[in-house]
Amino acid sequence: MSNKKKLMTIAIAAEITPAKTIIPIIKKIKLLESKNKLNWENSKIIGLYHGDSVKNILSPFCDECFSIGQGRGSNKKKNSNIKLAYLIFKDFLKAFSAMRGKNIDLLITAGNAGDVRKSILAANFLHIPVIHIEQDIYNPIEIISHANLVTVPSEKYVSYLKNHYNLSNVINIGGYPMVSYVIDSIKNHKNISKEQILSENGLKLTDDYILLVLGGDLRDNDLERLIRVCESLNYLIIIAPYRFDKHLVESLVNSSNINVLDNYVDLYNYLSNAKILIYAAGMGMTIEAGIFEIPSIKIKGFHKDHASVDLANDLNIPIVDIDDISHVINHLSKSNSKDLIENSQIAIDNLIDIINNFNFSFNKSGLSSTKKIWNQRKKYR
Repeated sequence: MSNKKKLMTIAIAAEITPAKTIIPIIKKIKLLESKNKLNWENSKIIGLYHGDSVKNILSPFCDECFSIGQGRGSNKKKNSNIKLAYLIFKDFLKAFSAMRGKNIDLLITAGNAGDVRKSILAANFLHIPVIHIEQDIYNPIEIISHANLVTVPSEKYVSYLKNHYNLSNVINIGGYPMVSYVIDSIKNHKNISKEQILSENGLKLTDDYILLVLGGDLRDNDLERLIRVCESLNYLIIIAPYRFDKHLVESLVNSSNINVLDNYVDLYNYLSNAKILIYAAGMGMTIEAGIFEIPSIKIKGFHKDHASVDLANDLNIPIVDIDDISHVINHLSKSNSKDLIENSQIAIDNLIDIINNFNFSFNKSGLSSTKKIWNQRKKYR
């Protein structure tokens, strides 16, 4: 008679980019279940999400999905501390309600946004153990101090989190699981040619182009200076505005060599056909730049210390101030993604082993770590 657990119920919580870190774990769990290689027979996956964009990414891999409120992005109006506390508590109740009575065995979180805070807090109230996959090493969310286990992509980050935040329950998994998600997405993606991209945007079919991606490392007052610098490069440039309003970006453009896309577009075709990538974003975009092996420039943002900066350095992607873009644009080389891909598979296997043999006696780091992380996060506000 089998001693296997009949059903393993796992809840996952993450915003868009961190969700791409968890999905390869879920896919591998399902594969190993089908081969009878885990300590349970079947799993039930419950997705906890902020907003429809995340739901759309998570739902194909989840048996059930529940909203736990709305994210509060950096471009939205800042709330007072009292209003913010009220909104967090309101969303915490949603997370608590979504998780209560579901017989959840484990919560897996990734990222450093409010969905992680509320779901871990609710899990603590419900006595559900937590694994947090940490990638934003220098600016984690304070509630990870109440996770049973925190994983990081390299050994140096184990030391960093222990020394700076007194986190005692940190394990190196050896890489970035999200890389696997990007590779699978590329394989399953319907490719279109550079000529089709240029034609659809009313551009000359003979031109190479630079793709400029505007992300979270830019402030509103950086935009005009960045566009002026790009106009001086004498290249055809396609801008993906993402977090910035398309009409605002268009209003700052004076050159016919610059074309602005809609706010949220499928970037893979634009990435695969670009001559050069310039981006002001974090870990997700850095991983994609590495996988596509595009000569790239990462704009130095207000996050001076960031794991994506470390990864960009590893991938030989220069990190420069806006005014220095023209100095490096003609001296770029392709990244080598071999180690990135191999280490991603190692990380996924290590995480599966942790989940399959999870030690429920792991002690949480506690309030002293919470305070240290909270004080660090003040620097990014």
